[in-house]
Amino acid sequence: MDLNKVTLIGNMVRDPESRSLPSGQNITRFSLATNYAWQDAKTKTKKEAVDFHDVIAWGKLGQIVQQYVKKGSKLYVEGRLRNRKYTTKDGQKRTAKEVVADNMIMLGHRTAKPTADPVAKKLVKEDVDVDEVSE
Repeated sequence: MDLNKVTLIGNMVRDPESRSLPSGQNITRFSLATNYAWQDAKTKTKKEAVDFHDVIAWGKLGQIVQQYVKKGSKLYVEGRLRNRKYTTKDGQKRTAKEVVADNMIMLGHRTAKPTADPVAKKLVKEDVDVDEVSE
């Protein structure tokens, strides 16, 4: 049995892009940045590098990514590595490596969505004594 499994934890490089294919399927594309650090053996200096990964999510998972995930979000992504061949508009043949996501977990802090109701923004919470209200 063969195994093709990718696990990434990284930050969204930009907002996800979704589109519907002629078949009616939804596809969402996004890019994830992962970094790592090491100490150079000769100079003993700390070095750091960043890798960028193209990720695609199909169907419901893609819709969830599009709706809830934005640039800078930290994600855990599981999937498989896929090589895709295509031809550019000027006729050049290219190969793209991408991760096809099977699972995604949003990490980090949740951000509250701002309310659109101007009255709700002005509401002030007050402590109320229950005995005073019942009189």
